[in-house]
Amino acid sequence: MDGLMAPGPGMGPGLGAAAWLVAGVAALGIGVAKSGLPGVSLLHVVLFAHLFPGLRSTGVVLPMLLVGDLGAVLMFRREARWEHVLRTLPPAVVGVASGWGCMRAWPRLDWNPVLGGIVLALALMQVARNMRPEWWSRVPHGRVFAVSVGFVAGVTTMVANAAGPVMALYLLAVSLPKDAFVGTAAWFFLAINALKLPFSAGLGLVDGGSLALNAVLAPAVVAGLFLGRWLTARIPQRGFDHLVLAFAIAASAKFLLASAGLR
Repeated sequence: MDGLMAPGPGMGPGLGAAAWLVAGVAALGIGVAKSGLPGVSLLHVVLFAHLFPGLRSTGVVLPMLLVGDLGAVLMFRREARWEHVLRTLPPAVVGVASGWGCMRAWPRLDWNPVLGGIVLALALMQVARNMRPEWWSRVPHGRVFAVSVGFVAGVTTMVANAAGPVMALYLLAVSLPKDAFVGTAAWFFLAINALKLPFSAGLGLVDGGSLALNAVLAPAVVAGLFLGRWLTARIPQRGFDHLVLAFAIAASAKFLLASAGLR
């Protein structure tokens, strides 16, 4: 993304014309991820991390995630499976607080290998479950699994806005149909991202400049919501499950390659 940044009023370094295009595509991807294909969240994580290096991207993206969450809740509010929200949300709150503590203690820590390893482990578990269902038949429905995934989702969403693949693999493992999958994820992330907002503001990651950027990009998020819903309605359940798994594996590869200096 070198050369995309240019001075701009009220936004610190600001964005050049090419960077605005990239940011618009990333914002569209947020909407698609929230209303249909959660694995597409890899797109906005990568693009915004290039535009706003370090922890700054987490604060820039968070209000747009909330716009997407609210829209997805309005679209799929009747589809949520509340037992999964209630099992994963409390440990996720603990995870958010833990992630915030880690960000304050180690602001320059490279989280890429940790995130990549977690997502890859969950993805491989799902692959094994698909191949040998009898091996893992009870694991996804156990309380320990739900608590563990919820905590990991809380940490990863706080440090990198990267809990999408984590929760996607959990909801895939418990065999939710695609509309229930999207509706459950929407309520979970609306709650957890609203909780993150004061933490991010306290770290100085959400400010007037980032909110001005969010206001400009919000229409692209809304457009992505409708595009994601249109796509979800046309993808068969089996294809949806395969896409979720493929995107999760791609996300793990991205994080692990980034940790090795390959981008």
